Amino acid sequence: MTVTLTAQEEDDLWDEAAQHNPPQLDPNSSIEIYKMPQELGKGHNLFVELYPDCWLMIWNREYRETVQTKQPEWQHPLQFGVLLSGMVPDSQGGVLGNGCTMISGSGVQREISGVCFNTQSYLGINLEMSAEWLTTFFPDENGQLPAELSFLVKGNDWQTLIYPKTNPAIQGVAWQMIHCPYEGAAKRLYLQAKSLELMALQLAPIVADRGNPKPSPRMKPTTIARIYEARDILQRRLENPPSSLELATAVGLSDRTLQRGFQSLFGTTVVGYLAEQRLLQAEQLLRERSMTVTEVAHRVGYGHLGRFAAAFKRKFGITPSQCLLGKKVILGA
Repeated sequence: MTVTLTAQEEDDLWDEAAQHNPPQLDPNSSIEIYKMPQELGKGHNLFVELYPDCWLMIWNREYRETVQTKQPEWQHPLQFGVLLSGMVPDSQGGVLGNGCTMISGSGVQREISGVCFNTQSYLGINLEMSAEWLTTFFPDENGQLPAELSFLVKGNDWQTLIYPKTNPAIQGVAWQMIHCPYEGAAKRLYLQAKSLELMALQLAPIVADRGNPKPSPRMKPTTIARIYEARDILQRRLENPPSSLELATAVGLSDRTLQRGFQSLFGTTVVGYLAEQRLLQAEQLLRERSMTVTEVAHRVGYGHLGRFAAAFKRKFGITPSQCLLGKKVILGA
């Protein structure tokens, strides 16, 4: 079963839980720990203000039910995210976890939803800050924001949302932050230093090669809107999807523009996006235990059961039958 909440409804649950269980506070390090609402599951969020307008959140959660959270269009701050376990796919085709980190630039975020699964344990961190904060710690020789980082600061334009690949160095720093060996004021100082190291590690490959990934595709707003329309068509027709050419025609684009748009906006091809969404929906259907493996395979568009099982195991580390029986997925960080 999947529970769907608006972002405001989820925030209200956390606020209500904090009223019944006031957060634990360490006055020496300014760290607050909020218990997860029982309606959602068990675990906690740890918050610490590292610098003015810069917050670290460490989250350690297990969900009672699979939860889809819908966020309306809003003015998003700058955010860096790393998961050591679990994954969060979003409605724009990105996935935090499963081998990817997240950099969410400041600017206007489109309406988006993300899913947290009750079959996974979530352990990770988020760094959130104002756009001005980035210039303070990463200035160029003139004290301004380096040109290669300007894609992260969009003001009233659409934000940049990318999912760079993780690596052992990033995972190691995230692990050190979660398992900080110090207490009190020393803990806060340690987390301050590690947060800068983590951001540098995530930004390094982007600074080294500004063209990969391409964070700000130069497309007309109408073209971007048509590509999102094509994505929505695919999500509605997983069982019987149109061909790439048919999809392009349906939204009034050339096949080449559609393919390039998917690569720019979602980091994958039309076929790759379709395959990813099919498997994510299959995993969710199997967890609900209302259908057989064969029925799920056909529901998401797989005519050959063996191919479905092989693709599912490559993605989640377990077979569809094991998923149906409740075994947790085995994912890379």
